[in-house]
Amino acid sequence: MRATDELKAEHEGIGIMLRVLEAVAERLGEGEAVDPGDLEGMLEFLTVFVDRCHHGKEEDFLFPALEKAGVARENGPIGVMLVEHEEGRRLVARLREALDGLEPGNAAGAESARRLLEDYVTLLIGHMAKENEVLFVMADARLDSDRDGELVAAFERLERERIGAGRHEAFHALLGRLEEEYLF
Repeated sequence: MRATDELKAEHEGIGIMLRVLEAVAERLGEGEAVDPGDLEGMLEFLTVFVDRCHHGKEEDFLFPALEKAGVARENGPIGVMLVEHEEGRRLVARLREALDGLEPGNAAGAESARRLLEDYVTLLIGHMAKENEVLFVMADARLDSDRDGELVAAFERLERERIGAGRHEAFHALLGRLEEEYLF
């Protein structure tokens, strides 16, 4: 499996979470309550799996490898991805604040959380499309099999060191549970 295949597979899981977030936004927009434990699990997924793990693989390993292969950071695709990663972090921080203050009957708080969820989903859908259709295509064309193997090994090491053994599987279990609860 190529390094980009691993990142694309992670995009599939992130896509499931984005659909869950859309469903949560809809429930909040309709004045329905959402389980606080589920919300905490969603935020953990966004901060640990999406940002620390997935974006960490890109920022710490893939992007530097692409720069060495001649892909521009400034005014180029890597720079765009980094700006979007930062925007995602800001949205998640604001979302955490909005959800922490969410109380039954607080229509303004629910509306704020709903908008932030929608903004995050919109950002990540576009971001993943750019990566899948542009950046990863560039990576596959420019990185030889030796460099790709180094990236795969670095990705595995990052997962062990940053999120810990078994966490990847736990996040997939969370996705399955949330998918059952919010999408079926």
